[in-house]
Amino acid sequence: MPITYEHIKTCKQTGARLGRVHTPHGSFETPMFMPVGTLATVKTMSPEELEEMGAKIILSNTYHLWLRPGEDIIEEAGGLHKFMNWDGAILTDSGGFQVFSLSDLRDIVEEGVHFRNHISGEKLFLSPEKAIEIQNSLGSDIMMAFDECPPYPAAHDYMKASVERTSRWAERCLQAHRRPGDQGLFGIVQGGEYEDLRRQSANDLTSMDFSGYAVGGLSVGEPKDVMNKVLEFTTPLLPTNKPRYLMGVGSPDSLIDGAIRGIDMFDCVLPTRVARNGTCMTSNGRLVVRNAKFARDFRPLDENCSCHVCRNYSRAYIRHLVKTNETFGFRLTTYHNLYFLLELMMQVREAIREDRLGDFREEFFEQYGFNKPNAKNF
Repeated sequence: MPITYEHIKTCKQTGARLGRVHTPHGSFETPMFMPVGTLATVKTMSPEELEEMGAKIILSNTYHLWLRPGEDIIEEAGGLHKFMNWDGAILTDSGGFQVFSLSDLRDIVEEGVHFRNHISGEKLFLSPEKAIEIQNSLGSDIMMAFDECPPYPAAHDYMKASVERTSRWAERCLQAHRRPGDQGLFGIVQGGEYEDLRRQSANDLTSMDFSGYAVGGLSVGEPKDVMNKVLEFTTPLLPTNKPRYLMGVGSPDSLIDGAIRGIDMFDCVLPTRVARNGTCMTSNGRLVVRNAKFARDFRPLDENCSCHVCRNYSRAYIRHLVKTNETFGFRLTTYHNLYFLLELMMQVREAIREDRLGDFREEFFEQYGFNKPNAKNF
């Protein structure tokens, strides 16, 4: 198989696992955070900068690349890696999340999803077969099966019908996959907050022998304790010899809590999105650098951070850039936030290696401020 998982160690304190995922474009240790490059670019970052900060795999989006520039152009360029000059691994989402996020523009039927192009209003149709065809043309290392990501909350009857349809779509995705030798395909376990439906979905998908398995339908508005509870009863249902991926999660607390519950891979637009609002992740919590109190603050964004930004630029300077809408300011905050999460995951891996992830969580939460009343998260 083009995607394989190598188990290295299990943390005695928490049960979290340290591993290594091997892909056609390199290997990376897990737990790992993936920066999101929806349109074949991580916003404001160059591939060279991503490599410099330690990113080994990034995510791009099937739906958006299908619309612009079109998978045919990317295939003609030699695939997504060559098109964007990225030599590391790439995971492509299937477009299933857009079924959720563009709910005003779509109609779900058994054959697939009728969309209206969110840019032009043009009528489109995306089926499991089309989603795989597009991803085969893109040439990503890891493709995702086409699924429905239901809203939270959703009634049990609706969720059951959705899970059963997602399982049928998953089988169609496997049958449509024409590059199994060099592209892995992950199935997506759905079921909302319902343990019986998560079990049904996991049983369906693990019987199909995907290259890896994602937990979908979380980070869609449910409380953090609900997410953690769902992971606690869902992750043990997934194979131990394949990667486990929690989709759309990127806040520091959820990365640590997800790793403790057996997750290997995470992605989210959070660090790049909030960076463009002047919000930074630091070891002491959230810092909104555009605020007036930083106008004469010549310290780095995070005095405990060794990234290029914190070594060279002050809060006062970055605030000035952000307030004047200078692109360089958004580049600096984005670089720092991505570095912060990649460094956090490196610390998580080291804590697993040393059997102290529980202690690390407690120390990190205390310093970050998660334990304070009314603590502000992202």
